[in-house]
Amino acid sequence: MNKYFLVSVDTEGDNQWDTQKGISTENAKYLPRFQELCEKYSLFPVWLCNYEIVEDSFFVNYMRCKQNEGKCEIGMHLHAWHTPPDFELSQVTDQRDYLIEYPEDIMEQKIKTMTDLISEKFGRAPVSHRSGRWAMDDRYFRLLEKYGYKVDCSVTPHVNWNGNLGRSGVPGTDYSMYSEKPYMYSSTLMEIPVTIRNMHFYDIDKVNGIYSSLKELKHMLTGTQQWLRFFDTTSGYGVKKLLSKVCNEEILLFMVHSSELMPGGSPAFPDDESIEKLYNMLDECFSYAQNQGYKGITMRDYYDYHNKELVD
Repeated sequence: MNKYFLVSVDTEGDNQWDTQKGISTENAKYLPRFQELCEKYSLFPVWLCNYEIVEDSFFVNYMRCKQNEGKCEIGMHLHAWHTPPDFELSQVTDQRDYLIEYPEDIMEQKIKTMTDLISEKFGRAPVSHRSGRWAMDDRYFRLLEKYGYKVDCSVTPHVNWNGNLGRSGVPGTDYSMYSEKPYMYSSTLMEIPVTIRNMHFYDIDKVNGIYSSLKELKHMLTGTQQWLRFFDTTSGYGVKKLLSKVCNEEILLFMVHSSELMPGGSPAFPDDESIEKLYNMLDECFSYAQNQGYKGITMRDYYDYHNKELVD
């Protein structure tokens, strides 16, 4: 059995967790380091790009060359709050917009904006996608099909986002009962979920007092959602435990935000020291995957490979 390790990057403006912050793309200058790390392990990052990052000339010039060399894929990541056209939502919360809060015609216009812009800047239409803030519905999937997308990777199995509201108060999507494995949403659109598993373990790296110790005891007894993602500098042990659990599965999907690769680009990695810790964890993660026989692949190529297997 061939085993594949997919790397997805939500490629976007700096520190989008701060809803009061303006739009900047300083993190683009820090992304070659991550691209080069992926190349070291023959991995092919899928840069899922939102509106502002595709308007950044440094990013476009660098990644277009990498795409044309076959070393990465450019996909789409839609932040509804900063993608034309503008449309005023009623404000109930101070949170960012979900695309699914908009009328369907506005949803379609925003998807078309991003698809056309990426096609223009990179000379190739995107076929992979992840929604902003993980929210999807059937309208969204149908529109992705209409605009030629082959792979969505917005599903986070075991996770219920209902408690995370959008700007107008619409709840996020409940993925708690969704499949952990890739599946065909329709005859033309594949879903590749982020690798997340319910696990029971005591994470010593997260313990710094009585409260955190009790929290980890609870996780050991009742379970916790372990992502193939580094949420902060204490995430290394949990990712190792996850990798040891899933190392015989056909496909794994890792995710990171582009702004997490820059010092101060996110709350989780505020300085140079934390970024170096992140890169140490990334190096260990990618090395482990390689040693377990995983190979890099883009979402575009995995889709084609999967369909060929079905035909054969």
